[in-house]
Amino acid sequence: MPSRVGIVVRTRQRPAFLRRALADIAAQTDTDRRIVVVDDGGDAAEVDRVVAESGLADVEVVHIADGEGGRCIAANTGVRALDTDYVVLHDDDDRWHPDFLARTVAWLDGHPDHAAVAVPTEIVYEEDRGGAWVEVGRAPFWAGMQRVSLTEMMSINRMVPIAVLYRRAVHAEVGWYDETLDAVEDWDLYLRILRHGDIGFLPGEALAYWTQRPDADGLDANSMFSLAAEHARDDAVVRDRALAEWVRREGAGLPLFVAASQAELAAHVDRSLDNAAERIVKRLRTEIASDVRREIDAHQPVMSRMRRLRRRLGWR
Repeated sequence: MPSRVGIVVRTRQRPAFLRRALADIAAQTDTDRRIVVVDDGGDAAEVDRVVAESGLADVEVVHIADGEGGRCIAANTGVRALDTDYVVLHDDDDRWHPDFLARTVAWLDGHPDHAAVAVPTEIVYEEDRGGAWVEVGRAPFWAGMQRVSLTEMMSINRMVPIAVLYRRAVHAEVGWYDETLDAVEDWDLYLRILRHGDIGFLPGEALAYWTQRPDADGLDANSMFSLAAEHARDDAVVRDRALAEWVRREGAGLPLFVAASQAELAAHVDRSLDNAAERIVKRLRTEIASDVRREIDAHQPVMSRMRRLRRRLGWR
């Protein structure tokens, strides 16, 4: 009987992170899963050794030759290797609460109308301490989030792959991860899913942990830092593509009006800020001048007595 959940672990030349990710998966209370490790251009023998040492028996390893992969190709390769009901991407440096799978699977089982489910997420900050990445702090990712809103998701991505379990069947409806993108592939997929159905949300404690290493570079860096330029570019690509689709269907009238209104609003905000800054400067100057006058007035009697004393002593 096929496993219920398929877990795709994308990794690239980071054996320590891969070892940690596999231990994290092994700690899940729900063990009805199948794991595909996608080695995206790394040392194949090293990846195979880490997987063998993990003690997990339900792991398939797929090696992609260096230069032939990438984030989206790795994701698609892993998902296509699965025949499970549900799928989740567990990148090698992120982690889960032990009940992540149990609770998200139960949610999708109980909500057949939902294409996916997301969970509250904590950002886990890490620093290099003696050659090992050590947790140094945590912060909520979108604190207070209670639901997955298309309106909010159109503004900015509020979910990360480690926090989302989805039905594998959605790929037949909305397509695969867009391999023309170098980043934001998860956001692009979520937007396409939300056009066809709902994404549930499991409120409560954080069940997913998104690690960040702002000071890292090279292979240890997070994509959001190391691929910052790609994120900005592909964010614009996704938006422009959606806008072009609207224009083809509805015409350019509304977007042109919105663009003009946005420019006018930006100019109004700039003028308001300039005026506010000018008022603040004037008020500060007035207050400073008033304070100086008060100080002078307060010390005037002392200064007068000093001048009289100087004259009596014959000092100039």
